[in-house]
Amino acid sequence: MGTWLYNAGTTWILNMPEETSGKKQLNNFQQRVLVGIAGGALFIGGIYWSQWTFAVLFLALTLLGIREFYQLLSLRGFSPNYNAGIVLGCALFILVFLLQLNLVSLSALYALPPILFFVFISELFRKKEQPFVNIALTLLGMLYVGGSFSMLPILGFLNGQYSWQVIMGTLLLIWTSDSGAYFAGKTFGRHKLFPRISPGKTWEGWIGGAVFSLAVGYVLSMYLLDLALPYWLGIALIVSIFGVLGDLIESLLKRSLQVKDSGTIIPGHGGILDRFDSLLLVVPFIVAFLKLF
Repeated sequence: MGTWLYNAGTTWILNMPEETSGKKQLNNFQQRVLVGIAGGALFIGGIYWSQWTFAVLFLALTLLGIREFYQLLSLRGFSPNYNAGIVLGCALFILVFLLQLNLVSLSALYALPPILFFVFISELFRKKEQPFVNIALTLLGMLYVGGSFSMLPILGFLNGQYSWQVIMGTLLLIWTSDSGAYFAGKTFGRHKLFPRISPGKTWEGWIGGAVFSLAVGYVLSMYLLDLALPYWLGIALIVSIFGVLGDLIESLLKRSLQVKDSGTIIPGHGGILDRFDSLLLVVPFIVAFLKLF
């Protein structure tokens, strides 16, 4: 079969020979696998090695995630303050990390409200349209990405000194929940979970993800002894509920901005928000659960 090209409305569609298309799909799959393995090794190594590698890893993700969020908004004509949002989001992460190390006083938190108001002040000099929309979106990006990632050090220092167990366990539960939901949805999926936002998700898939997550939570309690079984099961339940909601929220964001992926920084996997949408919503609920109970 030859190559053919036609214009469908405003979109040009190229139909490649089946052999070429299959080869391309295979290459894309291989790319996803290789990037997934490399990324997994980077994260496991960074979290496990020391508190400093953990901090550098997630500080970089905070910076890149906030920047990516603002880039998405810019595609639709909004003008968030990149510099202010990135600096404040990263500063928040560093502040919480230093608090866990007892290198700064808890009273330093009193500086946060006046610092946040510098976003308002800076808008006076930017001369952009819709200044208060820009302020709101700047603070939204800082809190959505920076605020969530800034709570990760609290999980890392639950017992007063750095331990990788709760952070790593949370990531494992998220990956397990996603995988369980995918396979259960493919096998048994009949009833749509939230078709307006994500047509592919089903109730059967969500149940499968929750079961897998709870099972892995039980196994984690036998090997990661920083937390007892009830807490691991609680985290697994939080992940199975709020991980899906985090995914749906990010899907809602992309649909409202009419984009397929949040970015292209991770080859074959999309952007930072695509990969960590579940973690962004899960972390605050896990911190609240462990601190309150």
